[in-house]
Amino acid sequence: MELEYTTYKRNEFIETDTGNKVSRRSLISGSQNIVLGGKTIVHSKCTIRGDLRRAGPSHQAAVLIGRFCSLGENSVLRPPYKTYKGVFSYYPLKIGDHVDIGENTVVEAASIGSFVKVGKNCIIGRFAIIRDCCLIEDGAVIAPNTVVPPFSVVSGGPPAKVVAQLPESTQEIFEAQSKDKYAKFVPT
Repeated sequence: MELEYTTYKRNEFIETDTGNKVSRRSLISGSQNIVLGGKTIVHSKCTIRGDLRRAGPSHQAAVLIGRFCSLGENSVLRPPYKTYKGVFSYYPLKIGDHVDIGENTVVEAASIGSFVKVGKNCIIGRFAIIRDCCLIEDGAVIAPNTVVPPFSVVSGGPPAKVVAQLPESTQEIFEAQSKDKYAKFVPT
């Protein structure tokens, strides 16, 4: 299935030196604590909360996003949090390369591996870990602290369950699709 070109108005997106395309209508809080790996698309009304990080002198990034990622419209990415020994603290959110996050999805995971597709209207609970090469279907609700094994198809919820396995070629397919999506996201 061939992906169609998606156009955007050049003045509605900021393009960085590393090829990231960030919508001017997205909400990026604490940008000094957010790392975009390159060639990532942040669509309009996407919220990334880099301001939610551990207190103190540490210069650790709150949100790390890999290369060739796409963050859908109205999606929310915020670091997970917990109280440990009476101290409330945020922990980093790490997202690998070639990850596609659908529209209206909320992510509070500890990590999302590379070559992962998260559908529309999903909720990824606090400290969830999604391994490489996974497909999270539309509307899935992944419970907090869940570990999704590699090459899994996850659906339903709450809580979502593994319903199928993906083939070993998933990595190559998802990589080609994410590069194609970036290449075909062009200004008018």
